[in-house]
Amino acid sequence: MNAPQEHPHWPTLWQATRYWLLLGLISFGGPAGQIALMHRELVERRRWISESRFLHALNYCMLLPGPEAQQLATYMGWLLHGRIGGIIAGGLFILPSVILLIALSALYLQFGDLPWVAALFDGIKPAALALIILACWRLGSRTLKHPLAWGMALAALLNALFLHLAFPWVIGIAAIVGLIAQRSGSKAFSAGGHGSSHKDQPHEPALIDDHSPLPAHASPSRKQIAALLVCGALLWLLPFGLLLGHDGLSSIAAFFSKAALVTFGGAYAVLPYVFDAAVNQYQWMTPHQMLDGLALGESTPGPLIIIVTFIGFLGGWQQAMLGADSLLAGGVAGALVATWFTFLPSFVFILLGAPWVESTRQIPSLAAAMAAISATVVGLIVHLALVFGWHLFLPHAFSQLPDMFAVGTCIMAVWLLHVRQWSVLKVIGLSAALGLVNFGASLL
Repeated sequence: MNAPQEHPHWPTLWQATRYWLLLGLISFGGPAGQIALMHRELVERRRWISESRFLHALNYCMLLPGPEAQQLATYMGWLLHGRIGGIIAGGLFILPSVILLIALSALYLQFGDLPWVAALFDGIKPAALALIILACWRLGSRTLKHPLAWGMALAALLNALFLHLAFPWVIGIAAIVGLIAQRSGSKAFSAGGHGSSHKDQPHEPALIDDHSPLPAHASPSRKQIAALLVCGALLWLLPFGLLLGHDGLSSIAAFFSKAALVTFGGAYAVLPYVFDAAVNQYQWMTPHQMLDGLALGESTPGPLIIIVTFIGFLGGWQQAMLGADSLLAGGVAGALVATWFTFLPSFVFILLGAPWVESTRQIPSLAAAMAAISATVVGLIVHLALVFGWHLFLPHAFSQLPDMFAVGTCIMAVWLLHVRQWSVLKVIGLSAALGLVNFGASLL
């Protein structure tokens, strides 16, 4: 059932700001749920944006590296109120989750060693692994529809297991294969539109629909492009320059700047790359802490890639980046640096490209490249699930039997999420409760 429609009226910047803040506070459920929330409010109820405009913007965001839901919010804010509207919309989409995750990260490091807190995470981690398994299943069912796509997924898995070619190279090769396939007429990476298809379209005209003139700020301008490029470069260069004298924080800034440019296909796609760097290369955290961070990211509003805030916090705290007497300050600094350099490119991509996107409707070669990247990412997520599963189910390798509580909880979570269609929060809550029950039973 569609939401009740309101007679559309052009929102003031303050009215739109209140909506973007509310969205940032309730945006649980991953990108699909967040996009559905925006569609319900912006397209169906408030009628600020037409259906085709919304889906056209979503298609563009899906082709970009970075969190598509946050980028879509930035795009919608820009469409309504220009650059300031886009910055407010995109910023408020992540601000509540950044604040909450910094607080949870501090509590995690202060009290995570308490037996009952560890028991909570012992229950939550199998549920987090179940989410990775289901993400792999959903992405694979959408993208692995041709032998070439299956071959690319398998090649990515084998590379992750044996060759260890760097993630940006893997993404680049996949994009080239997709472009070549599309130019040669292959249907291996034919991509359909994204987003929800609604048969019962609203009849009330939207403020910005297919035929209404766009606001003046939506027209592309070379002067605007030059100004945005300069501002974007300064917003990256100045903070990075200030951090150059600090090896720890500059490493966080450099890594997440690079990661932000290769996050095609959503957060699960880039998690293998982030996992390898955070755990193996920089040793900011352990595999178990990474899985705990994933669980926290799934339990809080905002895009899942917001777990970079958790990773930055743990790196800044555990490596005492601001000194042994300032662990909390080091954690907060690491969290803010990781968040800033991860999300800055998303704002630049939207504010720079949105005016030009409004003048085009199809980018088939880019869509094929994106589909090829998605196929490759399936193999990478399988590898991530194998690594997490190894550490979770066999924490002592083969010296002891598998952790049957973790195995059983993971299977239960997959069943509840996939078959019973429970929400992520309900499953995580139940898993945490089971962790406490298992801990209590072990004391008897």
